[in-house]
Amino acid sequence: MKLSKPINLHLIRLVAPIAMLPCWNVSMAQSSLQATRSDNEVLVQSGRLTQRQFDAPTSIYTIDAETIRSSGPQVNLSDVLARAPGVVALNRNNYAQDVQISVRGFGARSAFGLRGFRLITDGIPATTPDGQGQASTVSLTSAEKIEVLTGPLAQLYGNSAGGVIQVFTREADLTPTAQAQIFRGSYGLERTDWQWSQRIGSVGFVADYSTFNIQGYRDNSQAKREQLNSVTTVDLNADTRMKLIANVFRMPFAKDSLGLTAAQFLANPKQAGNFALANDTRKTVNQEQAGIVLEHKLNKDTRIQARIYGGNRDNLQYQAASASAGSWVGLERDFHGLGFQVQGKQNLEGDKAVDWVVGFDQDYAGEKRQGGPAAAGQKTGSINRNELNSSSNRDYFAQANWRVIPDWTFVTGVRQSAVQLNSKDDYLTDGVNGSGSVSYEAANPVIGATWHVNDHLNIYLNQGKGFETPTLSESVYTKSGTSVIGLFNANLVPSRSKHLELGSKWTPSPNTRLDAALFRINTDNEIVTSLSVGGRTAFTNASETLREGLELSARHAFNSNWRTQVTATVMSAEYSSGTALAGKSLPGIPQKQLFTSVSWAENGFQSSSKKPLQGKAASFDWIVRSSLWANDVNDASGAAAGYGLINARLKQGFEWRQANFETYIGIDNLTNKKAVSSVIINQSSRQYFEPLLPRNWVIGISTKVAL
Repeated sequence: MKLSKPINLHLIRLVAPIAMLPCWNVSMAQSSLQATRSDNEVLVQSGRLTQRQFDAPTSIYTIDAETIRSSGPQVNLSDVLARAPGVVALNRNNYAQDVQISVRGFGARSAFGLRGFRLITDGIPATTPDGQGQASTVSLTSAEKIEVLTGPLAQLYGNSAGGVIQVFTREADLTPTAQAQIFRGSYGLERTDWQWSQRIGSVGFVADYSTFNIQGYRDNSQAKREQLNSVTTVDLNADTRMKLIANVFRMPFAKDSLGLTAAQFLANPKQAGNFALANDTRKTVNQEQAGIVLEHKLNKDTRIQARIYGGNRDNLQYQAASASAGSWVGLERDFHGLGFQVQGKQNLEGDKAVDWVVGFDQDYAGEKRQGGPAAAGQKTGSINRNELNSSSNRDYFAQANWRVIPDWTFVTGVRQSAVQLNSKDDYLTDGVNGSGSVSYEAANPVIGATWHVNDHLNIYLNQGKGFETPTLSESVYTKSGTSVIGLFNANLVPSRSKHLELGSKWTPSPNTRLDAALFRINTDNEIVTSLSVGGRTAFTNASETLREGLELSARHAFNSNWRTQVTATVMSAEYSSGTALAGKSLPGIPQKQLFTSVSWAENGFQSSSKKPLQGKAASFDWIVRSSLWANDVNDASGAAAGYGLINARLKQGFEWRQANFETYIGIDNLTNKKAVSSVIINQSSRQYFEPLLPRNWVIGISTKVAL
């Protein structure tokens, strides 16, 4: 489906029915407007300002605690993000490389970890200044809500063009409460979680310790994890709250099964990629992070927020080069940062008002990168790489929402960003000097307007500019012929994007919500994969790319027991003129995606993590993705076919003495579909493909006791 030429026609087709909606409802609106419903009172971070989700002049999607708990073992962020429009969330089933998530096509090229969007947990960034993120700090078992912000307002968060994903840990229970979960599943899956929550006077405490083990579907895919997440809130007085966040993540091992060629996938999707077994390819990660967020209300209209955080991450990875030789890469990272913002409201004459926020962010990440030869998964010889890499940023931002005309809200904002990347090579005997340094600056403005047609219909239009710098991992390697060498790539420049978004939010009845967004993103100097070989990936800049798409989200409750949800994304992402790849699709991005869910709860649904399930509950999910490419040239060997999956969930909640229990059974890929789950972009040996799990099951039991 080609959207690049007739984009104006698509705009007209979308705008026409949206523009007619107020005409259909105007008489009702003038005679008797219904009261605003509680589901529209959900508060979200609309850019840098907090406001009702329904009134936010941008695409923003929320995932509540009940949905997170119903996703299963709550290990992979991709399990819940698949339902968000504009988000492609792929479980690689390879815990050495993390999940693969892209937002409006940004982040699809990531060979490991997350990039292209900002990830924030409890106000603390999980994305480093260069734009590289890790999902390991996200504790789904204690999460109360996830927000997915896309569109121009996401540019107010800095160096990332796709969007912002924020995760919030639940509030402490009023009384001492203990919770536990145990899951068992296919391929040796074992998951446990233990929580303690308590509020004593002005202090609330939530501590969550979880473990995860799996043998894996494929050869060489075993993994073991453990995580501790704790949040302590202290209400110092009626106007001041302090939040202390601590997160510890340990992954003693995660075997890397690598990708498969098309022939290998068809012959035996369970096998590991070339030389993975011989080299015992794997990764070890240890991460510790702590932060403080302080909020203080100066008066009824003004409040300040300050944050400071720090941590360290050690990463050791063994890679495969040939049947008899491999390599290892070790990273020792220290990171820290601080931020400050002032948010206020200025009442003008009549009903006019301005909500505003100003602030700054300053972050740093420095890592010692070492590497050397390996054989059979063990270090051999001396090191051949020893560098100190660092990234830092100092950004300033401002945003204002203007309500100066009846039924209209105007938004303006800007972020001034300065990012530096540095590499100091302390080991030059290999003849390659990996030292280098670059600085990037950008001022990204945002402007938009929302027409509040009535209490049940909003139409918004906004545009803005964004930029995305190379990450350190993308800068420290350079393509040399058919090889990737450890040479700092100072020729990479940031990609700069122009975003345009038109959308509507409509609640035609108390039980129905319809959201639609049409977007167009032009990007210059898109950073794309040049070559991936031996666990190393080099990147380059493309001339131009164009992303155009339509996102739809619909929720409907038939009654208190039945509800359904549908989200759909249609997107064209192509290289534009000025390059040999003109007209080719960007790899890793399906043109069409659909998520449909039908849920039933015997005694009604809950949205809070504090309310235990009573009675039975069941859901069926249907997930459809069209084909996608694994390489830039879009040839036959790099094509991954589309597929449709059916997942089923059944839960039973009951009370026994003072405890609440919940049993769970889930079956994914009910029809046992054979398909590619995710792709490794431009892999040199054409080992692009990571298989989807066949039919698999998980059972679990959880309990909650108020002491």
